[in-house]
Order: sequence, then structure tokens, then C-alpha cells
Amino acid sequence: MDGARNGSSPFARVGRREYGYKAKQVDRFLTRARTFYNSDGTDGEPVTSAEVRTTAFDPARGGYEPRAVDAALDRLEDVFAQRERDTLIAASGEQAWLMQIGRTSAVLRNRLHRPPGERFRRPSRKNTTSYDIEDVDALCNELLGYFERDMPLSVDVVRRAVFREAIGQDGYEETQVDAFLDRVVELMAAID
Repeated sequence: MDGARNGSSPFARVGRREYGYKAKQVDRFLTRARTFYNSDGTDGEPVTSAEVRTTAFDPARGGYEPRAVDAALDRLEDVFAQRERDTLIAASGEQAWLMQIGRTSAVLRNRLHRPPGERFRRPSRKNTTSYDIEDVDALCNELLGYFERDMPLSVDVVRRAVFREAIGQDGYEETQVDAFLDRVVELMAAID
């Protein structure tokens, strides 16, 4: 990685032969998010914390360094989640926000209380890649500690979770685990 910033580039770029995020896509998205944020949500195309969390960029040689962009997106997601919380509280009261958080938390905790090895579906196809059950269950145990015993856990641990690969029925279905973790991140960003 060359580490040098290009005059007006907000992020360092990877080397010319390495792949990073396509700079124009990153710049376009961040400009849109900044415009919406600076207008207090009244101008520009709306941007939500969920959209920030699920945004993906195409790979490009010499593009922006992915870890730096991902870290900026994490901070941006947190800011938008706090704004969404504040907007809900201003419009409907703190009780409405607490009820929303409580409903989401209950759904997530119900899945976490399933027995290890049974928390998520198994892929229906034999040769499909899946997530290692022990790795996913270990994170689920940490999440139980966070939600029910006030154990410290950073939202970034969930955002950056990486699981070993399994094949077919030997693992959990990736899409279901990913969707669950998205909801966990959404909740953690809203309450932290």
C-alpha cells in the first residue's frame, strides 16, 4: 500500500496493482450522505443507517484503502443511527423508542437462546459454503453476555466478525447469519 493521500482524496489508496474500493463510487456516496446529513434530513436523497451498513463498492485497482473506508462508514452509520433515534424520540417520545428497541432486542435474544448448533438454518444444498457453527455460536454467546449481563462488547466486533468456512450442512446458512448480525449491529448502534 502506498499510504500517500492524493491531493483531494479523503482516503489513502492501495498500490496501483492492488484492489481497493472504486474511488468515484465512494466519493459519490459520501457526498450524498454529507448533503443529507448537513441539511438536517430536509434536502437531498435520504440516507439511513441501514443503507450505510449495507452499501458496497466495486473493486478497482489503485482504489481507496478498504479498511479506511469501512471505518468511516462505521462512524457514519453510528451518526445516522443516533439521528434516527433522536428523530423518533422527538416525534413520538422516548417511550416509543424504548418499545422499538425492546421489540428488536426480544427477537434477537430469542434466537440467541436457541441451543448451540441450532441457532440458524443449515444450507439446503450440499456444496454450498456456510459459516462454521462453533465460530458463530461463540459470537452468539458473547452477544448474550452483552444483552443480558451487561458484558462489554463493541459493535465493531460484530461488524468485523469473520467465521471459518464450512460446507453445506456442516455450517450455518450465511445469508441468515448475516441478516441476524445486521439487526444486531442496528440495535447496538442505536443504543450505544
